[in-house]
Amino acid sequence: MREFADLYAELDSTTKTGAKVAAMERYFASATPADAIWAVYFLSGRKPKQAAPSRRLRQWVRELADLPEWLFDECYHSVGDLAETIALLLPTSEQLSEMSLTDWVEQRLLPLRAMPEEEQKAAVLTAWRELDARRRFVWNKLITGEFRVGVSQLLVVRALANVAKLDPGLVTHRLMGEWSPTPAFYQSLVSAETGDGAASQPYPFFLAHPLEGEPPELGSAEDWQVEWKWDGIRSQVIRRRGQSFVWSRGEELVTDRYPELKSLADALPDGTVLDGEILPWKDGQVLPFQELQRRIGRKTVGKKLLQEVPVVLMAYDLIEIDGVDQRDRPLSERRDKLEQVARAIDHPELILSPRVQADSWESLANLRQTSRERQVEGMMLKRRSSPYRVGRIRGDWWKWKIEPYAVDAVLINAQAGHGRRSGLFTDYTFGVWDGEILVPIAKAYSGLTDEEIREVDAFVRRNTLEKFGPVRTVTPMLVFELGFEGIQASSRHKSGVAVRFPRMLRWRKDKQPRDADTLERVKALMRVGGES
Repeated sequence: MREFADLYAELDSTTKTGAKVAAMERYFASATPADAIWAVYFLSGRKPKQAAPSRRLRQWVRELADLPEWLFDECYHSVGDLAETIALLLPTSEQLSEMSLTDWVEQRLLPLRAMPEEEQKAAVLTAWRELDARRRFVWNKLITGEFRVGVSQLLVVRALANVAKLDPGLVTHRLMGEWSPTPAFYQSLVSAETGDGAASQPYPFFLAHPLEGEPPELGSAEDWQVEWKWDGIRSQVIRRRGQSFVWSRGEELVTDRYPELKSLADALPDGTVLDGEILPWKDGQVLPFQELQRRIGRKTVGKKLLQEVPVVLMAYDLIEIDGVDQRDRPLSERRDKLEQVARAIDHPELILSPRVQADSWESLANLRQTSRERQVEGMMLKRRSSPYRVGRIRGDWWKWKIEPYAVDAVLINAQAGHGRRSGLFTDYTFGVWDGEILVPIAKAYSGLTDEEIREVDAFVRRNTLEKFGPVRTVTPMLVFELGFEGIQASSRHKSGVAVRFPRMLRWRKDKQPRDADTLERVKALMRVGGES
């Protein structure tokens, strides 16, 4: 546990990619397989459910530190992170445990959630007494289910690949899908031997970059396959060894949630993997993404919802056929084989992403302007000769999106961030005018420079009107241009609308609060976008 906590501190103390990878390499090179695989599990974003309720942890630490509730709340609001606040408030430990990370997870963490409250309290207090502040912080992150540190799975893969002297793409593939954090799995993860994967194992997704520059800079339009960019759930549909699987891009097995796609997978030839987008589709056209959200997260879907929001796979690539990996083949060849499969099974829930036909980039640009009325986000540009790569790699796949919706809104609430931003107000709520009242329209936390964040933070501290726990209501003076990808009517929001992927495009220091947009104008954007 000590070595893992040291690794966490090292990762959290730098923003340099090379330094993060080097730190993980040193850890994996010396850790036991049992500890290493748990480190991979946590660092790659997997985590067990919250082991102990936050309210209990707050109560127990207040008792140990002899603090009134108001003082603990002030400390928490100042620090901005519950795990760190608890670690800082606890008395110094005198007897430190040298148990391994594996023992802490398997003997202490995993059994904790099922314990009665008194047993749980005794176990947590014992753990706090056996850890120093650094290890307590990491332990608290684990038991609250909020473990995260500034590394991506891509960096974890790079470190593992460097230590094992393997191709990063192979390591990425081995980490896809369902796996258990066991020493045996770690040995297979870093093994030089290839072997067969599980029948359910998906491939790493090939992701597109936002287009840089103008399309003509890519060369002749004839070298590119152009498709519409659909707004759904990226997925892979797999048929192997007589079994069917549907995976989301987030490596979540969603077969049972989409029985239509299970039926599609059952109809595929054995040894076939399709890549595409799960879309809500009815009467020959795509439905707004908001309709698909009604099905996301549901373990079971009732007959009524299946009828109201049926889904299809909008397929645009074939990754495996007859059990043979096709990723090294050019896109043009993979597309031909995809069309052959689609014709052979003729399944109603399999739709091929149509290729956009045009004789020039200028013609494609004109077609792109019709994106919103088609309820798509723009175009995908894919080099016809491209293999199916791993991850987000520049050069072969680009997303040529339409400009986002944009409105000017006023900052009305602010909340402290988490992790490295825990001491700053970085999470903001914005409002637009409904008559003489500002109604909240969106929450956003990305888009500002570090200097601008510090400037807004100082403003929030000087201009707080009210406090509601960690949220501060501020004097409505600052105007920001917000961008977002979609907008729909919503009865769950006070404004009556919900926006998708909001972010700050720029700080409009040239505008006064009265210059911000109205709710009427925001709702008009729904009509412009062809939505109801």
